[in-house]
Amino acid sequence: MASGGLQLLGFVLAFLGWIGIIISTAMPQWKMASYAGDNIVTAQALYEGLWMSCAMQSTGQIQCKVYDSLLKLESSLQATRALMVAAILLGLVGVFVAVTGMKCMKCMEDDQVKKMRMAVFGGVIFIISGLAALVATSWYGNRVARAFYDPFTPVNTRFEFGSALFIGWAAASLAILGGSFLCCSCPRRETSYPPTRGYPKNASSTGKDYV
Repeated sequence: MASGGLQLLGFVLAFLGWIGIIISTAMPQWKMASYAGDNIVTAQALYEGLWMSCAMQSTGQIQCKVYDSLLKLESSLQATRALMVAAILLGLVGVFVAVTGMKCMKCMEDDQVKKMRMAVFGGVIFIISGLAALVATSWYGNRVARAFYDPFTPVNTRFEFGSALFIGWAAASLAILGGSFLCCSCPRRETSYPPTRGYPKNASSTGKDYV
């Protein structure tokens, strides 16, 4: 059925978006050192993420260092962390709720109305999760862009968008799109009309004709 296929498609997209949000949060490539302009090309690439900073040598060796103290971090970085973690937790809740409301699952078969509501509620949770990740990645990307174009930023400390940002944007879009499909998969109730009743047949003639 069409609604069941749309529901399954929405869940798959939202689930893939949730996995992408986890990958983006764990990756250290949220911003990478820029070597544009007059900057000297070095033999190593510098990356910074939400949890650590890394340096990749020309030989392919990567050295990472976890941030020492949470209190020393910028408030914007802490807020980005919180939003991404919240997106992951919301996505986890959305997975369980949406699975419960899937038509292919056996649970809650006795009450189809509640089952459909669970699927729609799971879609709403996925949308909120995607929006949280989208806000976090866009906010972080805006800070990177503003620092890059700031004339007072030293050339050797400028950064560009990392691959984790692009993965985060794509994952957030998938989560929002999948959640929207889940919300739209609930079939509309058709207007029910009372059954038509047949008119009673006229009593058969008694054989007496009146003139």
